[in-house]
Amino acid sequence: MSATVEADAVGIRKDTVFGRIGGALRERDFRWWFAGQITSASGVMAQAVALSWWMLQQTGDAVWLSVLTVCTWGPTLIAGAWAGAVVDRSDRRRLLIVTQSALMGVATALTVLAATGTLAVWNVLLASALSGATMAVDSPARQVYVVDLVGADGVASAVGLWEVALNASRVVGPGLGGALLAGPGATACFGVNAGSYLAPLLVLIRMRSRTTPPAHRRGRTRGAARDGIRYALRSPIIRALLPMSAASGLIFGMGVALPPLVQRALHQGGGGYGAMMAAFGVGGLPGALLAASQPEPTGRRVRWLALATAAAVIGIALSPTMPVALAAMVALGVTSIWFIASANTLAQLRCAPDMRGRVMSLWGVAMTGVSPISGFGVAAVVQYVGPREGFSISGIALGLAALAGWRALRD
Repeated sequence: MSATVEADAVGIRKDTVFGRIGGALRERDFRWWFAGQITSASGVMAQAVALSWWMLQQTGDAVWLSVLTVCTWGPTLIAGAWAGAVVDRSDRRRLLIVTQSALMGVATALTVLAATGTLAVWNVLLASALSGATMAVDSPARQVYVVDLVGADGVASAVGLWEVALNASRVVGPGLGGALLAGPGATACFGVNAGSYLAPLLVLIRMRSRTTPPAHRRGRTRGAARDGIRYALRSPIIRALLPMSAASGLIFGMGVALPPLVQRALHQGGGGYGAMMAAFGVGGLPGALLAASQPEPTGRRVRWLALATAAAVIGIALSPTMPVALAAMVALGVTSIWFIASANTLAQLRCAPDMRGRVMSLWGVAMTGVSPISGFGVAAVVQYVGPREGFSISGIALGLAALAGWRALRD
């Protein structure tokens, strides 16, 4: 019986909405990988909530949240292009075993320090820097590994489903993090994150290697990072998408602007911060499913989704009460995740296969690597102008980036 007949027999055709959503799940290895990522991402979110809130409570200054951001994402800015060249030339499964093990080790160290009462600002910053250096390689490796698992035809479905996992974690992780902060405290958040890496590590160890060795791996290695940068600058569509990725990074890096907005403008505590993050995740789930259900995304769709996301950010910044802010946060979850999954898929499908690792690393540099620079600006606005104005910067930046790349994204 053919695959098409089998799909018809269970009532799900590949060319239907549900068929496209589940396309990547037809691959057994991807199903296991997908399940493991939900667990791991939830732990990361729980730890992120704890670190941001702990830092704000210890210092009382939003600028220290930017310092935390510098330590976390600075390595991506510095070494992102080089990391992409490593990913293009490596067995992604083995590389991910190394990076995921390292991240588990950092989370374990934070747990021990917090449990023994020796957790301090300097070792939190050091742990964040070590995690950031590891994630500079881990993030593009995970994105390219999805293509190894499902092939080019399943990229849209796989990226959308990854956003489903990520946004499920945005519901589970912050909710769990807020509950743990209100109960046993930050130590439990760090411990949960350390344990969450066990599932993806077991999946990777048991999984067979699926990396397709690119032909250029045997060629020259010097200048590979520069080749990736030149390629991105020559491609009009990649050149338009990267600034939009950088602007959206301010949205997803909410650890700088959101805690002060919740505390000072909406007059809520740690539970309110967790609720806002969870609301974002609630909206992100349908947004991710909408991204996974579409065929190959178009530039037109990406640019309109970017403008809708910018409008949602401004709505949150202007919200007069917590219920209004929560509703606006749900709307932001829908539009932003639909936008970023579509833009990510478009970038992967429109670039040369042998450049995919480097393009995805530049995507990471734009989205998270520039955060150390932009985060200080946002923190300064939050501290000296106001939390609402600081939070609105990401929406303004994304709207301007969408307009700047309008012509390149016309098809």
